Amino acid sequence: MTRVAAIDCGTNSIRLLVADIHPETGELVDLDRRMTIVRLGQGVDRTGRLAPEALERTFAACREYAAVIAEHGAERIRFVATSASRDAENRDEFVRGVVDILGVEPEVITGDQEAAFSFTGATKELPGRDSYLVVDIGGGSTEFVVGDDRVRAARSVDIGCVRLTERHLVRDGEVLDPPTPAAIAAVRADIEAALDLAEQAVPLREPRTLVGLAGSVTTVAAIALGLDAYDSERIHRSRIPYGRVKEITDHLLAATHAERAAIPVMHPGRVDVIGAGALVLLAIMERTGAEEVVVSEHDILDGIAWSAALDDESPQMSR
Repeated sequence: MTRVAAIDCGTNSIRLLVADIHPETGELVDLDRRMTIVRLGQGVDRTGRLAPEALERTFAACREYAAVIAEHGAERIRFVATSASRDAENRDEFVRGVVDILGVEPEVITGDQEAAFSFTGATKELPGRDSYLVVDIGGGSTEFVVGDDRVRAARSVDIGCVRLTERHLVRDGEVLDPPTPAAIAAVRADIEAALDLAEQAVPLREPRTLVGLAGSVTTVAAIALGLDAYDSERIHRSRIPYGRVKEITDHLLAATHAERAAIPVMHPGRVDVIGAGALVLLAIMERTGAEEVVVSEHDILDGIAWSAALDDESPQMSR
């Protein structure tokens, strides 16, 4: 057994998993799993830089996570940073701050590495050796991975709920309330172009099972299940049919900020970006012909934890 801490720092959120890993049995046991909306990618698509206030929100979450990691006595820690910090000119400032707080350097991974971590986390516990298309819809990018017992093809493209919202659904610094048909059409055009790009490297239509990851997908699932409060156990491995995804997406895109915020399972940090995220999922289902999406609560974070446990080169926890 190895006790590890995995941190996934994305464009919209930063997440922590402290877990015990049993390599022989293939078991991962959660000790602490938490998420904080920090919007690290705020404005990156426009300015090319990480905003000072976004960095401070992220560092505050890191300080909280450092205390949790120390409390559980994790033997190894691995910190992975994704889309926003790949794109930013001042990412060195981000790296220095993380090292000062956690004693470990964040690994700014490539899109292909991100995809491989997501695939491992999402499929390691699924039964059988089906062919999977795993899609991880993040804030700044979406990863597409095809494989069975291992990754066969992967591609990361720059469409995500935050990036698309900032690009098309904001006017004069305010999110459109609700978005106009023209703005929604512009989002859809970007998604379709990105799917064309992804399909050059990944056979999107071949796998039998579509597996969806991350907050946009799990929020749509929670709405589809009619939950009064977010329930990871009920959401994990749920199967949401295409018809419900379309119905929910149409509703979210037509709703006002207040109407979206009133949905019981809606995290406050997702209110303004969930419409774009849901539209990415819907477009993927339409492109692939998927009749349903299998929703996984285990994703890149679990893949990072597995890599920390199995890779002797993973950074050791500072004592």
